[in-house]
Amino acid sequence: MKNDLMLIGEIAEFFSVSRKAIRLYEKKGIIKPVEVDAKTGYRYYSTEQVQQLNALLELKAMGFSLDEIKTIMDGGMTKEQLTAALQKKQQAWQEAMDAAKYKMECLGQVIRNVQNSKAAEKISEMTEEERAWLLVKMVCIEDVRAQKALSEALWL
Repeated sequence: MKNDLMLIGEIAEFFSVSRKAIRLYEKKGIIKPVEVDAKTGYRYYSTEQVQQLNALLELKAMGFSLDEIKTIMDGGMTKEQLTAALQKKQQAWQEAMDAAKYKMECLGQVIRNVQNSKAAEKISEMTEEERAWLLVKMVCIEDVRAQKALSEALWL
């Protein structure tokens, strides 16, 4: 029977995860070895459990917590609840992509500001205060409250 089973080290290597991670998934009750050798303590996993680990890792890569994954894999969600959970993760990834896109645009603007700045040519020769003021003029401030606070501080 052990010919059909894989050791924890084998599936850990196959999926490029640590044995410690698999033991954590076991401790959380998400995946359990089909057999544990009483003498050696070796954990053995079936093909079905390897598939479960694959699903677990995919859900984890999508941003689900281990508790959420356990609920999903235990069948603790209806089709509607699973769909809602997936849509929520999709929205979170969309927001992260939008934030990353905004930061890329800001970086592009900062790069253009630096390239077009005559003062930036002497940035290494400036005092800390001069460098700080130059950078404030060039960088993109993403938080409106910070921009307002900075504006108020400049006029004090």
